[in-house]
Amino acid sequence: MSGHSKWSTIKHKKAKVDSQRAVVFQKYSRELIVSARLGGPDPAGNFRLRTAIEKAKAAGLPNDNIKRAIEKGAGASGAENYEELTYEGYAAGGVAVVIEAMTDNRNRTAGDIRSYFTKYNGSLGATGCVGWMFDQRGVITFDEDVDFDKLFEAAINLDALDVIEEEGQYKVLTTVENFQSVVEGLEKEGFKSETAELSRIPQNTVAVTDEKTAEQILKLLDKIEEHDDVQNVYANFDISDELIQKLEG
Repeated sequence: MSGHSKWSTIKHKKAKVDSQRAVVFQKYSRELIVSARLGGPDPAGNFRLRTAIEKAKAAGLPNDNIKRAIEKGAGASGAENYEELTYEGYAAGGVAVVIEAMTDNRNRTAGDIRSYFTKYNGSLGATGCVGWMFDQRGVITFDEDVDFDKLFEAAINLDALDVIEEEGQYKVLTTVENFQSVVEGLEKEGFKSETAELSRIPQNTVAVTDEKTAEQILKLLDKIEEHDDVQNVYANFDISDELIQKLEG
């Protein structure tokens, strides 16, 4: 997770801090393994793998680790058989939570996640119970030094959905289907993105003002994100910076 101020932006990310370095590296290694297994080891012909390599490098994953993960996925070293699974449920206060995981033991992962929800006054639900509250989108981010008007024109010409300014960045939003074509099209136009990934954006948010409820939500998400099998967590809550600072204090 990149900082507490990010909590109010809905998507909860794993922190890139030294104490969680192993967890972060494992997360990216699994994505590399699965990407190579599904689409082959050549990033030139495997867009998912190319994106995974760029994200892994940005996170500080050593080149040797990247190479080994790709070889595992391609079958050169006997890769673990990871499944991609999605879990859905409600945190305290009726906040919707969607979890994306990669696991070699679905019973273990489901049991762990269920226990976290129970501990922090939430409930793990059936597949589809809250997923409909989120739109799946491609999100391509650029530094604000980029010429916004030119970026906007190029993105719209490539059938992107929108270009917005948020948190000191420009973000190009796409459908899942045209994500790859927009990323590659913008690159051809000379726009090099900082990040490019598929995400889940909530259609509506739940304002959380109660201190105890906020604390339970944040502790739940922290616990989920610490799990080795968890790749991404999305939730539709909005907690003010003031309340977050109060909880930190």
